[in-house]
Amino acid sequence: MAFDGWSFACPDWFERLQDGRSPIPDLPIDRREADHAVRIFNELRLPDVPGQPKMRDAAGEWIRDVVRAIFGSMQTSASAAAAAARRVGEVFLLVPKKNAKTTSAAAIALTFMLLNHRPKADMLIIGPTQKISDTAFQQAKGMIEADAFLRDRFHVRDHRNEIFDRLNGARLMIRTFGMDVLTGCKPVFCLIDEVHILGGVSYAADVMRQIRGGMLPFPEACLVMITTQSDHPPEGVFKLELDYARAVRDGRITEGVRMLPVLYELPVEIQADGERWRDTSLWPLVTPNMGRSITLPRLIEGMQRAEHDGVHEVIAWATQHLNVEVGIALHADRWSGAEFWADAGMPGLTLEALIDCCDVAVVGIDGGGLDDLASMAVIGRHRETRVWLHWARAWCHPVVLERRKEIAAALRGFADDGDLVITEAQDQDAAEMAEICVRLRDAGLLPETKAIGVDVWGITAVIDALDAVGIGDEQVVGVAQGYKLNGAIVTAARRLKDKALRHGRQPICAWSVGNAKQEVRGSNLYITKEKAGVGKIDVLMATFNAVQLMMANPVSAGTASYLDDAELMVV
Repeated sequence: MAFDGWSFACPDWFERLQDGRSPIPDLPIDRREADHAVRIFNELRLPDVPGQPKMRDAAGEWIRDVVRAIFGSMQTSASAAAAAARRVGEVFLLVPKKNAKTTSAAAIALTFMLLNHRPKADMLIIGPTQKISDTAFQQAKGMIEADAFLRDRFHVRDHRNEIFDRLNGARLMIRTFGMDVLTGCKPVFCLIDEVHILGGVSYAADVMRQIRGGMLPFPEACLVMITTQSDHPPEGVFKLELDYARAVRDGRITEGVRMLPVLYELPVEIQADGERWRDTSLWPLVTPNMGRSITLPRLIEGMQRAEHDGVHEVIAWATQHLNVEVGIALHADRWSGAEFWADAGMPGLTLEALIDCCDVAVVGIDGGGLDDLASMAVIGRHRETRVWLHWARAWCHPVVLERRKEIAAALRGFADDGDLVITEAQDQDAAEMAEICVRLRDAGLLPETKAIGVDVWGITAVIDALDAVGIGDEQVVGVAQGYKLNGAIVTAARRLKDKALRHGRQPICAWSVGNAKQEVRGSNLYITKEKAGVGKIDVLMATFNAVQLMMANPVSAGTASYLDDAELMVV
């Protein structure tokens, strides 16, 4: 199907936010149909507000812009035999908490029901948890009970969490996300609330595929996703949908696009700056319902309370109320370097860039069994600034995806990033680690001794692979673990704070750091998993092994000594 005249890119999205407009591009919508849908939407009432005001008075113009885009995008095909098709087939709406997301979701779903002409059509509102699903159902039910016309038109089936249309036999089903969510259902409309919670659901991508597949027969079908930002690094299906929406908004994906991205967020450079996003003058830009369901004084009050409770609460609050994307999950017992990790990022820092600008590099390796990630961290020293530069990669066997379904979606996302390799052959991880070490050696960056630090447990295959490429015992050293890593743990944290240790913002590294728990035993620090089994910290442990070697201020085998050019005095 052609999309002539339709572009969902919105390169001036931040300027629109600054002007008080929705971050939606100018679309060639059918104004008559759009206005008709808005008139219906406006007549719906808020069920849980005193006086039950209509959406005309209670809702912001921003959500009406979304309604206009959805319902004004029905386009008649050039072929008389073909049915009208909806150009806006999907909407991805990223909006902070307290902006009436669930209420708006219920209102959009009821508007779709009222404008639906397909007999016995199935429609869905899906929540990631039973509580969220129940809240959506109660909002839709309350809107019906507040209006005499709707009470006559619809039959609410409380025992089934369904709303039945007496006029054409259509039904709106409110369900909790699960593998059986589409049993016996091909939805013409589907609204998914709080998509960010699905990031950690291992089967979420399969369900999303079923939903989209079930909608294919219906040219008027529409999928709406409404969510806040995640309070930990985006992962799984949420990361995939968010990345796609941003790519469409920024014009990086243009072919075959049917998704309208509506993202209330600040530019990445502001999100990454802990001082800039704290500027309260910016908060209304990402709070479209300001002055209605939320006020600036309430936001300031919430921020002050979060600051009192600690940095981890500040980060969690900012993700939920300002859509600031957290670079790392912070918790009460986090590693002391965790809060500085995001600010120490250096975009574009790849292994190739590290090799080009460093005078020496060391490697840390943490071996992995069938249930773990084999991990490698490279730390190079910039030849001019002396800043330490970090890059990492991990490997895992496919069995990990089966045994650790809670993190399978996240691991697949890291594989898509290129930071994790899901191995296909025996000892593939060891062979590829050895290849990277050869690249560093051939570039003249590895020291003659103590160049590669390993946790000696489960490392036999790696040692054999290194030996096979000519990297022998003199360059490989076992790094003592436990309390003997105390110096590396403290040094890494301090250098991150001072930005004397920089990294390439690899998501797998932020995830690993966020999974780490710091314990004090006696006078020493220990790093353990914040969540047993699923909280993988292998990349961080490989990093500490590399830090331990770099602390010795090594000199590469390819670096000439000043003695090479000096006249030696013989007595």
